[in-house]
Amino acid sequence: MSSENRTSVPNSLNEHWMPFTSNKDFKANPRLITEAKGVYLKTHHGKTQIDASSGLFCNPLGHGRKEITEAVTKQLETLDYAQPFQQGFGGSFELATRISKHTPGDLNKMFFTICGSTAVETAIKIAVAYHRAKGDAQRFRFVGRERGYHGMNIGCVSVGGMVNNVKTFASILMPGVQHIRHTHLPEHKFVSGQPETGDYLANDLETICQNFGGENIAACIVEPIAGSTGTLVPPKGYLQKLREICDKHGILLIFDEVITGWGRTGSKFGADEFGVTPDIMTMAKATTNGVVPMGVVACNDSIYDAVMDASPTGSVELFHGYTYSGIPVAVAAALAVQDIFEKDDIFNRAKNLAPYFQKGLFSLQDLESVDNIRGYGMMGGIDMKLNTKPGKAGYETFKACYEAGVNFKATGDCLIIAPQFICEEKHIDEIIDKLRTGITNYQKNQKN
Repeated sequence: MSSENRTSVPNSLNEHWMPFTSNKDFKANPRLITEAKGVYLKTHHGKTQIDASSGLFCNPLGHGRKEITEAVTKQLETLDYAQPFQQGFGGSFELATRISKHTPGDLNKMFFTICGSTAVETAIKIAVAYHRAKGDAQRFRFVGRERGYHGMNIGCVSVGGMVNNVKTFASILMPGVQHIRHTHLPEHKFVSGQPETGDYLANDLETICQNFGGENIAACIVEPIAGSTGTLVPPKGYLQKLREICDKHGILLIFDEVITGWGRTGSKFGADEFGVTPDIMTMAKATTNGVVPMGVVACNDSIYDAVMDASPTGSVELFHGYTYSGIPVAVAAALAVQDIFEKDDIFNRAKNLAPYFQKGLFSLQDLESVDNIRGYGMMGGIDMKLNTKPGKAGYETFKACYEAGVNFKATGDCLIIAPQFICEEKHIDEIIDKLRTGITNYQKNQKN
């Protein structure tokens, strides 16, 4: 089909193997999105929906931003591609400088990748390269966390802790990976913000150090708030303890800020919000407002310097990279996003809107099928009560809410809610009202 004749509804659904999707169910009753503008989407049935999860946490500035479209178009007309190996173009250096003005501490060196998964994979490789450069090649072990999500490449799945993502591929995962417990405890039910209890869970890292030798561990990687699994908020003091244990044993601390980065917590980064600076930090999603794939790894100066100093002048210091690392079109989108962050005071906007969103989110706890709610900043998770088997309640509720005019992602039995930062209070009201309608309809369907 030529581009001139292409329609929003395809002639066939058979050839596309869809990701993270019940393909058979979808193709029997497809849900196609045809347009997006601001906080709204339009389906192929012509119905309007409100976007309650910023796409997949990646469109916080709203859909159809002209500033981004114009920047990308101009870039494509001027320079569509430049090799990122042994040459480059000015935009990627400008973007690295601008990002470094926002990253915490001395995380001043940026390595560009093509998504969140490749950012995490790169962070893992940089951690190994750093220790080798320092003469600590025995540090090959990594520590992840239960219910953590870091992407779907082999390294990412290895350090991640979501069971369904792991079990099919268990035979090909990285060796030497251990996991600490997740941070959600029974007493945290319907707690908004950081729980008061649970900081002791960080001591799991100390136990792993004692069992395997802290001198053999390269890095510990966590999300400041575990996002994809349903907004697991760290207990007060927990991240600080992880930092202390890492420092004690010479372990690098990696924060995966692919979701929490760029304002989702109410601060620029989760590191800022919780007052803990990692050694390495990953970004993606909101970096380009989800318009063009891009990932970023921010490293502190000492890591960069160690890797640089370990190689003679004229040689490649890190044998790693991607064809699309920091390509012009992605950089153009990211620079336009940086302009919007500043022009629209986005981080303060998110911080100021968060309390209103959290109040609305927790107002849903009276619904009988809701088992738990968690929230922080502009993100939240609604756990649905088990319905015969894991995942069924979440999926059926997602479909009921889709019909009610609110769009979001469900992970297992958890509804992932993460409104766009451009929302006004009326949009938050609409999201909450339609969630209530959709969940109520799901409940009625179960009784019939």
